Amino acid sequence: PLLDDGQVDLAVGHFPGVLADLALRRQSGLPVAFSHQRLFASDYVCVMRKNHPLAQAPLGLDDFCAALHVLVSFSGRGYGLIDEALAPLNRSRRVVLTVNQFFTTGKVVADSDLLTVLPRHFVAFTGFEAQLAVRELPFQVPPIQVDALWHQRMDGDGAHQCVGQFTRAEQFRMLNQVDAGFDR
Repeated sequence: PLLDDGQVDLAVGHFPGVLADLALRRQSGLPVAFSHQRLFASDYVCVMRKNHPLAQAPLGLDDFCAALHVLVSFSGRGYGLIDEALAPLNRSRRVVLTVNQFFTTGKVVADSDLLTVLPRHFVAFTGFEAQLAVRELPFQVPPIQVDALWHQRMDGDGAHQCVGQFTRAEQFRMLNQVDAGFDR
């Protein structure tokens, strides 16, 4: 509603339901009032301090579940996407701390024996990548997809176009930095 009535010009986030609705409307020949651009897609990885005992080898499901975890939760819920992916495997993890920012998680994990799960591209931006080890998750999780979404009435707006150009330039810069500077 905020984009629709002009209170917000641009939304950036994970919008799977909205994008599915837009695709359905296009396929059905119905009018579509919104445009979107994929900013990035990233897989999730397990992150821990470099000298963590689990950082010395590939991560197994039993070790992942037995470890203590910090969860990034913007809503404050103690259950997230990773827990949903573990449920069909009849597994769970031990979340002992919940924070509301990815940046906070980097510091917590670098200074503790806790594990966390982050989008791979974000590890380099925690500010602690030199102190972190990254391991593949021992189970499947859908990738995170982040999109920009706007009302089409903004397409001709100069300020909106400027933001779009800046966003694309930052996206290019960010993607070129993803593989630099940290241990996989």
